[in-house]
Amino acid sequence: MHIVEFTGGTLRFLDQPPAHAPASGFVWIYLEREELEQDTAALQRAAQALGGSPILDLHLQDLGNRAHPSDYDYTSVYDRVIFRRLATEAEVRAETANAPLPDHGVLHAFAGIRSRAVGFVVFDRLLITVHPAGCYTAETFMRRFLGDAVQTEGIAVTARTRLPASPSDLMLRMVNVMVDSYLELRKQLNAELDAWQDELLAPKSRGTDWRAFMTARAALHTLEDLCEGQNDAMQEWLDTMREQPTPGMPQAERDSLLARARDVIEHVQRVLHHVRRMEQGAETAVQIHFSALSHRTNEIMRVLTALTAVFLPLNFITGFFGMNFEFLPLIHSDKAMWVMLALMLAIALTVVGVFWRKRYLARTR
Repeated sequence: MHIVEFTGGTLRFLDQPPAHAPASGFVWIYLEREELEQDTAALQRAAQALGGSPILDLHLQDLGNRAHPSDYDYTSVYDRVIFRRLATEAEVRAETANAPLPDHGVLHAFAGIRSRAVGFVVFDRLLITVHPAGCYTAETFMRRFLGDAVQTEGIAVTARTRLPASPSDLMLRMVNVMVDSYLELRKQLNAELDAWQDELLAPKSRGTDWRAFMTARAALHTLEDLCEGQNDAMQEWLDTMREQPTPGMPQAERDSLLARARDVIEHVQRVLHHVRRMEQGAETAVQIHFSALSHRTNEIMRVLTALTAVFLPLNFITGFFGMNFEFLPLIHSDKAMWVMLALMLAIALTVVGVFWRKRYLARTR
């Protein structure tokens, strides 16, 4: 359990939760999900002393649930927010150590989309966050507070950058970092989806890895569901903030908090819209692929039909003169073969010429 106290423009790291919340600041308690069960008693005591109410057992179960979707809930004392962040590459490798990701060429990013649940309990003067082990979000802020700070007498730390003004402010900053990872993922997904579409629509393409397409499609659906849950959770939290403002919060601080929340929601919606465009692009590429296959098939059938039409009168002539009758025209003439060859050649050239003028044999581009 890590404890940071923000007060009067300074911060300090504590070994134990303080006896009471600071009058002009707040306390941040950060712990990993694996530590939640053994630290539940200490966490409940801190919530009672600093927030004025223990955390409900149902909400504690939500915080400890690794698979919990993005969600928002509240009581009369605190808000509970679950937000699913994007898993790091190291976390994905650790998760798939015994089951390696399928090799689909250009679809490694789609196969590697995983998420982790991060829990927030927001009191007026207390923020409790529950993260997966080694969560980069919490470590980012820990390093930022330590790296941008100057130690004073070994206790207080005066930050060179603006510190969060409230628990909600710190929560929104963490959520914004999580959303930024989704924004960065868009570039990689775009590049890989474009490569897959180029392979799919290549003129000389003879085969397609449809298992790869299904993997990409499922990954996009998963990403869409994640973004929808994130958007709903943050929108509900924002609506609650608008309808039930925190007592004693200055209007300027409240406006800044609402602006930051709207910015986070806008980023989530941007990712959601981009994912939906990618889904539409993938579906369109598949339709174009099948249209191209149908067009190539029609071209082949057109050529075969034209060739059949060329040889049809020639087959008729050979069949006619191949009948077993004693008397047939030209059958006993020594010039008959050359006459019929010339006639057949003229008929073939005439049919080819007619088809060429009608563009039955022309190459389409």
